[in-house]
Amino acid sequence: MEGLKKLEYRGYDSFGVATLGSGIEVAKNQGRISEYAGAAIKLHGKIGIGHTRWATHGVPNDTNAHPHLDCANKIAIVHNGIIENFAELRRDLISRGHIFRSDTDTEVVVHIIEENMAKSGDLLSAVQDTLPLLKGSYALLVIVCGETRLIAARSGSPLVIGIGDGENFAASDMTPVLEHTERAMFLEDGDVAVLTPEKVEIFQNQQPVSRPVELIDWSLEDVKKGGFPHYMLKEIYEQPQAFFNTVRAITHDTLPKIIQHPKSVTIVACGSSYHTGLIFKYLLEESLGIPSRVEFASEFKYFPPPVQGLVIGITQSGETADTLTALKQAKIHNCRTLAITNVLGSSVCRIADTTLFMRAGPEISVAATKSFIAQLAVLMQIVNAGSQGKYDNILSHAHQAIEDVLLMDLAKPVALCKNAKSIFYIGRGPFYPVSLEGALKMKEISYIHAEGYAAGELKHGPFALLSPETPVIAICMPGETYGVMVSNIKELKARGAPVIAIGSANDRELTEIVDIFVPLPEMKPFVQILTSLVVLQLIAYYTAVALGRDVDKPRNLAKSVTVE
Repeated sequence: MEGLKKLEYRGYDSFGVATLGSGIEVAKNQGRISEYAGAAIKLHGKIGIGHTRWATHGVPNDTNAHPHLDCANKIAIVHNGIIENFAELRRDLISRGHIFRSDTDTEVVVHIIEENMAKSGDLLSAVQDTLPLLKGSYALLVIVCGETRLIAARSGSPLVIGIGDGENFAASDMTPVLEHTERAMFLEDGDVAVLTPEKVEIFQNQQPVSRPVELIDWSLEDVKKGGFPHYMLKEIYEQPQAFFNTVRAITHDTLPKIIQHPKSVTIVACGSSYHTGLIFKYLLEESLGIPSRVEFASEFKYFPPPVQGLVIGITQSGETADTLTALKQAKIHNCRTLAITNVLGSSVCRIADTTLFMRAGPEISVAATKSFIAQLAVLMQIVNAGSQGKYDNILSHAHQAIEDVLLMDLAKPVALCKNAKSIFYIGRGPFYPVSLEGALKMKEISYIHAEGYAAGELKHGPFALLSPETPVIAICMPGETYGVMVSNIKELKARGAPVIAIGSANDRELTEIVDIFVPLPEMKPFVQILTSLVVLQLIAYYTAVALGRDVDKPRNLAKSVTVE
């Protein structure tokens, strides 16, 4: 149960546990573990499986919660992923007399294992014979009455094996395992593992294989709140260190050759990672003149553009299904591929030709903060390396500027935002994707409708939505676009919209024309991007807190999206 609490960021619609006690004993509930913490207290045994659910097939309720059992209640299974051909399998199983209790795709797996177990009498063989029938993605854990072993299998969904002393673990990531061990093996697609308290055996195509044991340098303290009211605030405050650690780790000497002189770059990513890709595009083209495009990974598989050169996949977890698929598609087109991720041993590392790791440490809150900043550290160092170290001094001290803005008083913009029905964010150049990210943070955790725009685009339609009840947050930094941004702000004011401006601390003109001015220390463009992002994160966080939202676990969302 404690391990599942650490995995709630992956899904928290419902949860359940099954143990091998006097037969298979099950406790499962709709809702969050924190609300039903005692649900598994009466279960017995030392071998068990558990799951926190992010609903895909079937509404969140007690019945659809995992684990799922076979007809005879002798086999129990938990599953992350999606079985794409479940409807066909379900019809066949029903025709053969199987009784289904849930609406999930997962339940077909346990019934197929049940049939194969009846033929072979061996759980391992039954699971191995089942997997070729499944289309889609899965991380599976299976137990059966009468056997003191646990079977784990993966294809397209993450699964890590924790190696303990007289105990072994399988989990979606290391966070629930760190309390027990720092040693881990990462299963590869097609692997089936047999766990007992004494040993772990791994099979690929029914043949024994070995996977390296790696030491994980995350500490148990890294996955605790450390006195902060929410993980998100803790992770916002960890951003200076995350940026500093990543900048130090990614140097000109450690950059792979494929990134040093690309003729063109295509970035594929989702969500916040897509926004870092957009910022990178602006920096790369302006500083190095390298043609760049940014594609939604979810579209890339089905509508791939003419692509050549280097393809970069950005994914915090290394398990984002759409990004993994996009990188596979890029390889079909004979492109070189680079992955940027936060997780050692994740799936993306095996797909991409080369991987660069950010040094953000574990990020528990669903909304990305320090992983976003760490991604930018990697991407800014790539630009810096291509510029022959032009930005060395700026990047080596940027963490200090991030520390400074963490102490800002943002009570006034929060007071304006918390009563809004809609909020617009505007910027130009790299501050346009900064606006997109600010809007995403606000809608994710406060549930206030928010949209980001390139500032010049408001007049092409969105002006119709402006009113005294729709605040606009404008990022207006010194530079080539400063004058036109000031004109855009005046246009907003003329239409009655209250304006919160983020600008340079010595900007008297902005102070005079906007409703609320958020002053940032005057600094170089790279650092302006970082500090304005952190300010937007904090405004979203404190607005969500003021509205009483569940900041770390926003409704309907999961941290790692391992399904398409």
